[in-house]
Amino acid sequence: MITVDNKKLLITGGTGSFGNAVLNRYVLLNDFSEIRIFSRDEKKQDDMRKRLNSSKVKFYIGDVRNKSSVSHAMKGVDYVFHAAALKQVPSCEFFPIEALKTNVLGAENVLEAALENRVKKVVVLSTDKACYPINAMGMSKAMMEKVMIARSRENGNGSSILCGTRYGNVMASRGSVIPLFAEQIKNGQEITITDPDMTRFMMTLEEAVELVLYAFEHASPGDLFVQKSPAATIDTLAKAMVELYNANNSIKIIGTRHGEKQFETLVNREEMVKAQDLGNYYKIPADNRDLNYNLYFSSGESRVSTMEEYNSHNTKRLDVEETKKLLLKLDFIRQDLGLS
Repeated sequence: MITVDNKKLLITGGTGSFGNAVLNRYVLLNDFSEIRIFSRDEKKQDDMRKRLNSSKVKFYIGDVRNKSSVSHAMKGVDYVFHAAALKQVPSCEFFPIEALKTNVLGAENVLEAALENRVKKVVVLSTDKACYPINAMGMSKAMMEKVMIARSRENGNGSSILCGTRYGNVMASRGSVIPLFAEQIKNGQEITITDPDMTRFMMTLEEAVELVLYAFEHASPGDLFVQKSPAATIDTLAKAMVELYNANNSIKIIGTRHGEKQFETLVNREEMVKAQDLGNYYKIPADNRDLNYNLYFSSGESRVSTMEEYNSHNTKRLDVEETKKLLLKLDFIRQDLGLS
């Protein structure tokens, strides 16, 4: 078990959903001597500072696109959770270069600064959209994973361990459809769904934090960890929301939007060949081959064509009642329903 006594942790994008959840769930109860929150938004930092009122938490204004600001915040740091990213699919579709600058080059800055400062471990946060990506957000996150693995390979047996996590839909996070459905229900509007049979992994923010903490404890250089999660169709999710709110809103099908998939994949077939099943998690070890290209042509893996990927169509499928039970874990829904 990693000892964090008198150690310093940096969370990039730390004012977002993940950073808040980590601080609420874990970090402040532990023995870190200091937690540094690195982000661009001074208003969110001020709100967090007032809410936490903790001398242990330090705030750094900066941008992962600017390596000098990252390097400054990382001096003396022992561990890093890299959560800063552009995450919304439409934004990245319209501004793909911005997604590249933040999600790929920004991650490169974080990893380089970590290596230069001899940080002990870095966990980068990725997404199911990085697996078989069809949109700019997923492509940029896939490249971030590749950068992490490449830097880990180059680092060899150095003092820093670089690793990552890949997880699916985090319920009620920024850009999630659940708050949208809630607003439509409360305003008496039609509930707009894309494709009734579209599936998405259903994961709470607390589970996302647990996954990162598992990687933090157990990862070797270049590893990617995936948490097994249930999934629900969009139709099931909408019906569960209507029943929870005891509403009678009609449902309108608007069709699949640009950049959306019918289902999401967390582990592709090529990765499943080498993935290690850890019960609640898959561990995808790094590809540590070198540039001896002869090996690429003289050896391969015959099982790829027979493997089944791990996706939101073939994982455990939630029904309406199971989805309602999961939704009731969300604070804002419990507040809406007068349950907390």
